[in-house]
Amino acid sequence: MSISVPATFVTGLVEAEGEAQRPWLDALPALAERYLRRWRLTLDDGAPMHGMGALVLPVRTASGDAAVLKVTWPHVEAEHEGLALRLWQGRNVVRVLDADDANFVLLLERLDHTRVLDDAPLDEAVHVCAEFLRTLAIPAPAEIRPLAAVAKRWVTELPEQSKGIVPDHVVAEAVAACERFGPLARPLLTNEDLHYENVLGRDGTWVMIDPKPIAGDPEFGVLPLLWNRFGEDDVMARYATIVREAGLDAERARGWALARAVDNWIYPELTPACRAVGLALAG
Repeated sequence: MSISVPATFVTGLVEAEGEAQRPWLDALPALAERYLRRWRLTLDDGAPMHGMGALVLPVRTASGDAAVLKVTWPHVEAEHEGLALRLWQGRNVVRVLDADDANFVLLLERLDHTRVLDDAPLDEAVHVCAEFLRTLAIPAPAEIRPLAAVAKRWVTELPEQSKGIVPDHVVAEAVAACERFGPLARPLLTNEDLHYENVLGRDGTWVMIDPKPIAGDPEFGVLPLLWNRFGEDDVMARYATIVREAGLDAERARGWALARAVDNWIYPELTPACRAVGLALAG
């Protein structure tokens, strides 16, 4: 059961997170093989898949069912992925077959990775994700990292990291939103990384994968739905559609979208969308 880690995964993670990730990458084949043995899995046909932070191996269970073994690079945003998925119980999300949360290893049902919401018409994709924002907002357990703590940190971080990059009035509005809505954030399970590439097909339906759970307002999940597929439409019209169809609070949605726009403005690939949204919402 020899595991070959794609060079593109290694390069991408090191470029994004630095050379400090090399030891984990070096140990990754042995870690994956350990769980193949523990859960009595066999590698199936098909090449290993990956995003930026996880290796995904097509496998078969001992009973012959198709599944995937997902081994994630340990980081705080993914710490409670397995817990969140189990709480959602497979309703519009990928099902968990087994898990070792401490080592960021999940055994998941295998979805149709050739059917991606990112390829669907934008109107359909927006509607599906707005529905996810609405229906997946359930009470979050105490273990999930709180949005209130993120907002408190951003009050000082956003002005420091944005100096000379983001207009001062936009930063001021974002900080004010953190100060206003952070202490009032509701303890609801929210995916802060919901976007169209992380929704795959299952028997004619759409299913969310790879959540980054946070305990807070579902309005915090809006901005990735705007910077993904940016340029295909009037982004502020899309923003209004998401807020309306997801049944979101307009003021919270505005505040959190502003805060996240400022936080992500510094990344070149996100700058155009964050600038457009930030300037429009700040007025």
